[in-house]
Amino acid sequence: MYIPPHYNNQDIDEIKDFLRQNSFGILINIVDHKPWGTHIPLELETDENGKDILVGHIAKANPQRKNFTNEAEVLCIFNGPHAYVSSSWYKEEEVPTWNYIAVHVYGTLRVLTEQETMQSMHRLVDKYEKNSKQPISLKNLSPKTLRQVKGVVGFQVQVSDIQATYKLSQTRADDHHKIISELEERPDSGSQSIAKHMKN
Repeated sequence: MYIPPHYNNQDIDEIKDFLRQNSFGILINIVDHKPWGTHIPLELETDENGKDILVGHIAKANPQRKNFTNEAEVLCIFNGPHAYVSSSWYKEEEVPTWNYIAVHVYGTLRVLTEQETMQSMHRLVDKYEKNSKQPISLKNLSPKTLRQVKGVVGFQVQVSDIQATYKLSQTRADDHHKIISELEERPDSGSQSIAKHMKN
């Protein structure tokens, strides 16, 4: 990913927190000589050796599965908030732009066993059900329902590189206050979130 120096975030703790909060990503590999992407939850975890991994699963019917071989290199893309920035907010004439946060994670893939896949699904559901009014648990679902796991393939990605762009008008320090103020007046969540990040 192209990252101008001003926008390059290397705070690994902040980036990992971002990945935990924005875990719905895009898994990309090559299928029949073309890039192929699938939108899925990719959970940041730690393996038995203390190494960072992403864990997920896709349908076995997905053509992307054809290239799920151990040690295959993949790219996982995670998008955060984004917002249009009008140059009318600047003190000097300039073109408009877009502020955003995005993280690219590279790594090598390992296919999980059915048991490992089921364990990862339990962790996934437990994570997202904990704030539900009536949380469910896979432990309470019937064997018939849980047989659906046979229709998916689980995997983990051993993280080899993380690239993070936090484009938050860093090159326009004199205009920061005005940009934040204008973004806060907008009703959309992207503008509100970018304004909040710019304040930090």
